Amino acid sequence: MFIGHFAVGFAGKRVAPNASLPALFLAALFADVLWPLLVAVGAEQVRIAPGNTVITPLEFASYPWSHSLLMLIIWGGLFVAYYRARPDGRRVGFVLGALVVSHWVLDWITHGPDMPLWPGGPKYGLGLWNNITGTMIVEIAMLAVGVFLYASVTKARDGIGRWAFWTLIILLFGAFVFDSIDATPPPSVQAIWISALIATAVTLAWAWWIDRHRETVEDATV
Repeated sequence: MFIGHFAVGFAGKRVAPNASLPALFLAALFADVLWPLLVAVGAEQVRIAPGNTVITPLEFASYPWSHSLLMLIIWGGLFVAYYRARPDGRRVGFVLGALVVSHWVLDWITHGPDMPLWPGGPKYGLGLWNNITGTMIVEIAMLAVGVFLYASVTKARDGIGRWAFWTLIILLFGAFVFDSIDATPPPSVQAIWISALIATAVTLAWAWWIDRHRETVEDATV
């Protein structure tokens, strides 16, 4: 899953209005933030295998510490503990923790049977990535709902708050469509984790920028 993770991050603002957009994104993408770091040091493995699925030429050979259900529950619990003492911390922490765990559920839907329940445990996956039409319908629909929920509880303070927000949506959508129809293999594993880290850093910085130029609409949250 790609834009689906961003979608649940956007949607989380509806439930936790005091959570910042970069925090929501970080939680929803936490597995994919941790993964390239672990690949870089050799703790997890990915292979370039064209044809592995219709959507991606990558084979996720081993990622028990970043993508297993048990570890994501543990990582999510750390988010809950970290935010516990902050204003509205219980709600924010719970939502962020749930977003961390949601990564496993969404990847279970799209990946083949490579999502472990725990390190060394059985692996599952429904394989939506083998159906390009189904993948695009599900992820685009999720993004539309997530953006709608976020936009329904926030408003732009200025022009930056409007165009930076909608530009990010367009770029995420465009990147998803391009990657879905062009499964050109990357040149190396190193290129995979380097590009993943750069993309994550840019996206989180952009989310921080958006957050500084948007504000929560009063009485519009649950």
